[in-house]
Amino acid sequence: MKLVTVLLPEAYLTGLDELVRSGMYPSRSAAIRAAVRDMLKKELWAKR
Repeated sequence: MKLVTVLLPEAYLTGLDELVRSGMYPSRSAAIRAAVRDMLKKELWAKR
């Protein structure tokens, strides 16, 4: 994997932390990877 630095609003980080605390994702990174994957599926890969 490659390291990517992203600036996010505090509200997004709060939401990510809530998802991690609830056990839906093991880390912020995992949650962000899932969100990017889902966006790519919807916006890019589905159109091919």
